[in-house]
Amino acid sequence: MSEQIKVTINEQEIAVDKGSRLIDVCRENGHGIPSFCYYHDLEVQASCRMCLVRIDKMPKLQTSCTIICTDGMVVTTQSEEVEKAQRAMGEFLLTNHPLDCPVCDRGGECELQEVIFDWGDVEERFTEKKNAEPEKYLSPIVANDPQRCILCKRCTRVCDEWMGEDAIEAGNRGVNTVIGTYGGWLNCSQCGNCIEVCPTGTLLDGVYRHETRPWELDQTISTDVYGSDGMQISIGSRSGKVHRIVARDRYVNGLNGEFLDVKARFAHEFIGHTDRIKTPMIRYSKGGKLIPSTWDAAIKFAAEKLAAAGKSVGVVASPRLTNEAIFTLKKFATDAAKTDSFAVSDSQPVDPVFDNLSVPLCTHKEIRYASTIVLIGGEPEEEQSYTAKQIRQAVRNGGAKFICVNDTPINLSRRATQFVHVNAGTIDAFALAAVDTANDGLIAEKCGISTGDIDAVRKTIFETEGDVIIMIGGDLSADAQAALASNAASLAGDGRRVLLHPMARYNNSVGAYDVTAGRKTVDDVVKNSKALLIGGSLQDASVLSGKDFVAVQELFLTETCDHADVIFPAASFGEVDGTFTNNAGNVQRVRKAIEPIHQSKADWMITALVAREMGVEIAPEWSASAIFRALADATPAYEGLRYPALKDESNPVQAKHEIKPGKVDASGLKKAVEGMAAGEKNVDTPKVGHKLHRLTTMTSKTGQFHLLAHGNPKPDNLLVAPLVQFNLDGTPSEGGQAEAATVGVSDRSAPGK
Repeated sequence: MSEQIKVTINEQEIAVDKGSRLIDVCRENGHGIPSFCYYHDLEVQASCRMCLVRIDKMPKLQTSCTIICTDGMVVTTQSEEVEKAQRAMGEFLLTNHPLDCPVCDRGGECELQEVIFDWGDVEERFTEKKNAEPEKYLSPIVANDPQRCILCKRCTRVCDEWMGEDAIEAGNRGVNTVIGTYGGWLNCSQCGNCIEVCPTGTLLDGVYRHETRPWELDQTISTDVYGSDGMQISIGSRSGKVHRIVARDRYVNGLNGEFLDVKARFAHEFIGHTDRIKTPMIRYSKGGKLIPSTWDAAIKFAAEKLAAAGKSVGVVASPRLTNEAIFTLKKFATDAAKTDSFAVSDSQPVDPVFDNLSVPLCTHKEIRYASTIVLIGGEPEEEQSYTAKQIRQAVRNGGAKFICVNDTPINLSRRATQFVHVNAGTIDAFALAAVDTANDGLIAEKCGISTGDIDAVRKTIFETEGDVIIMIGGDLSADAQAALASNAASLAGDGRRVLLHPMARYNNSVGAYDVTAGRKTVDDVVKNSKALLIGGSLQDASVLSGKDFVAVQELFLTETCDHADVIFPAASFGEVDGTFTNNAGNVQRVRKAIEPIHQSKADWMITALVAREMGVEIAPEWSASAIFRALADATPAYEGLRYPALKDESNPVQAKHEIKPGKVDASGLKKAVEGMAAGEKNVDTPKVGHKLHRLTTMTSKTGQFHLLAHGNPKPDNLLVAPLVQFNLDGTPSEGGQAEAATVGVSDRSAPGK
């Protein structure tokens, strides 16, 4: 427990941790202090001067964001002197600020509005001209209204400290300072965190822009459907349509604060897309057309075919489904089809890690405050973006040592205190170093490194005081992952705790592992089945060729649906209740924001309807909460969990995964390393966004992602939307170019300028 000191704030004596920042202490104890530039967990800027307070024995007012509490400090946050100073600062900010709140996307949730209402003055003594600059685009995703900027520089600090990209920066000096980009165009990961932290309407969501007013939206707290980090989101919906997604922290504190990546924040248009499967469909003969059907007919048709197949039925679930949907599919296999032929379609299953877990999983907060982080394989900045953000901040703001072992100089390796660059295809060999020291010569030879590099990694780990996080990339072989997971405990020591972080591929890869004990591989299930029920889609749909019967639950017509005899329209994550389990083992709620569109139904409900038609009830009480109760009772790691226990996701519940002491036999891994053909070192750093921006079934339904995937071309006219000036493949649109040519700055200027 940290040392406690006492400070007095507005005559109230408070015990606080030594080293606490004054502005945080005041706010946590009910003493509101306005600020714009201050942002928790970012370096102090101290430029807005709104957080002024009086501290005894100091000659003038102090900025509370720069003050560290000391024992016996006496602080006054509310007085005539403080109020006068704060009102003056508000008045200065409004001197040139355009009062266009009725047309600003931030109107109603603008921090400048809120602060001025509470701390601003009622009159303005300045007669300066208001800023009047045209709105423009900085990328297909980010729009910019520079006239509203108050130069808090949150966006530039987030881009540097969170993302490590420095894509947006302040230019010019004095009253001419503007926030902009090099070359006028953003070539970055397009995370949109600069939009999220902007206190005014300066940086805007180019996907949501001008759609609704914030107060018209119903906010639903849920969990990201794309990445395994389990980022908390707030879904903004109106009249049955999802208009935007923002980070949960804008409304309620969440584990990821205001951080989201480009997919979590912007790639949500698939929810209401016109390509969604609207009604059940039946293919009455192989090779025939899919015919729209009623639910009753489709359920009956599927049930009869599956029942006729007897025990030759296979069931496959996607790791993108909720825990409830996956559990129900497994129950269908065991209770309705009377078979153990069940699989999860995960391209990078986490089984090798969890089957050999010798130390606990770490939380994302523990990554942020770790002493040493060892990343072996993987590319978290592209696939587990919040994990990557925590690594960057741990190194930059926390002084952590970061060891990156990879066969590719990934962007995150630039932050490493030690980058172990191994030969292409030999990263498995480095995992052998976790078993014992007798193989160092073999490992060094195969990896194209020296034994000194291996010794340096061990030295850093064994000299660490505090937490050591071992991150295991999904691109490692099963044997390599098992060796790392089972030998992690041997790295612990006095004052040194070792934790694991598996780089799970999908949003619910961990949950799928937890609730499907006894599962088989997809190849085994498909090979030994005549009929299949599939929730989601397979990685390789070609394996379904020649099967007697295939039923698929999906949102869109994928390649898996090409082999389907019955297709059921499934509801998206924004239309169902349930849970996902992230790569830290946190069990998190997914909440229904809108009613299922068209005729779609929740996956668990579709499965239960087919089972009911076969004469078996597998959905207790026909509610997601009841299914989770049954799931938790059947899953040791979730013992005792219920939905009410998951309510406070600012402090997420971590599943109790079994710790299994003892090392695995690494003879198979050693043999594989001995036979390994080492390639040359890859010296090319991948382009930022090469995985984040790729077009998938879901991301392709948001138009802006097509431009990002095709090189993010810069338009000739930044005042006109890039989607107008380019076709989706990135080629110029003749009509759009003509429209852009007719639009100039004067068309967007304020009247009277």
